[in-house]
Amino acid sequence: MVAMAALALTACSGHEPDQREFGTSQPNPAPQGVGPGAKTAGPYPFGTVQQKAPAVENGQVAAVRRITTDKPYVFLTMDDGAVKDPDALKLMQQSPTHPVLFLNQKYVQGHEAYFKQILDATGATLGDHTVDHPNLKGKPLEFQRKEICDDADDFQKSLGIRPVLFRPPFGNYDQNTLKAAAACGMRVAVIWTAAVNDGHVQFQVGDKLRPGDIVLMHFRKTFKEDYTAFVEQAKKDGLTPVPLADFLG
Repeated sequence: MVAMAALALTACSGHEPDQREFGTSQPNPAPQGVGPGAKTAGPYPFGTVQQKAPAVENGQVAAVRRITTDKPYVFLTMDDGAVKDPDALKLMQQSPTHPVLFLNQKYVQGHEAYFKQILDATGATLGDHTVDHPNLKGKPLEFQRKEICDDADDFQKSLGIRPVLFRPPFGNYDQNTLKAAAACGMRVAVIWTAAVNDGHVQFQVGDKLRPGDIVLMHFRKTFKEDYTAFVEQAKKDGLTPVPLADFLG
């Protein structure tokens, strides 16, 4: 498939040097609860926070690319929302992964019921991915703040949930991005350490998923293939998908 260098370009390029790995046991309320139709059986009671996000420092959220843990946990995230696969809900119910959906308002608008059903029935968490998916790096602070805040504000109105986890489009960000995210009430900027494309898991380190890895996939035409590839890879590597929100409380 694609070499590791291409992995960073699949949905992101350039990262700032302050991305953090962290671990703590301090409790904190999760961004949102598990929906009534979600499966809650797991290695711990899902929806209870296991770790806290790094503190906001100097008015900036931290950029986190993996979770430090000694448990066999892995975290799935889904970006954009461009393609509404009709089988997504069923797949997530059959093989629960409790992903974070980092969505753009431009893709959710007019399709709120589709995403609300997934959020309510799978234990997924809603994340902020900006309104229009621009490359934020290098843009003025107010431009970035509007993209992030308006996305969160719209979801609060249309989905009844205001996200607190943020992912910068393409993985590109600068200090203004981290400041804007903090100003909009985000806890953290989430990057990733592995991605799934065209039914193949691509690793930034090694040839398998590691405990604490944050995995990126998208709402694309290959949703079924990508989702299945992640589930099978996690099982092969002896890892259990758990809610990222529980480790960024």
